[in-house]
Amino acid sequence: MRAPNELDDAFSEMSRIGVGALSVIESPLITAEGNRIASLAVRHRIPAVFPDRRFLEAGALMSYGPNLHTMYRQAATHIHRIIKGAKPAELPVEQPTLFTLVVSRRSARLLGLSLSEAIFVRADEIIE
Repeated sequence: MRAPNELDDAFSEMSRIGVGALSVIESPLITAEGNRIASLAVRHRIPAVFPDRRFLEAGALMSYGPNLHTMYRQAATHIHRIIKGAKPAELPVEQPTLFTLVVSRRSARLLGLSLSEAIFVRADEIIE
């Protein structure tokens, strides 16, 4: 998919060929159309996993990705160091170390899925 007007056709094709699940990666297009993608996934009965939780209310089954709160705190620490005189080029590059799994029981029911209890035990948050 390269443009929002291709979404309906993309989901129709995924349904036609029997796609079992959808892993959504972060991009400006996905951010702008994430709720629509999550809704289409439920409508076409395709479980969708997003990199963050904001699309679970629209129907995504789960999210797994870096904890955004932690990443924002790391960014604030870097900004503070720069304001205090540190040279940005000399600051270490930090990658996320904390990841969050959020699962939607509601979406699982809508999709007709029976998820393993192990998934719920490992989840950081469960949306009923």
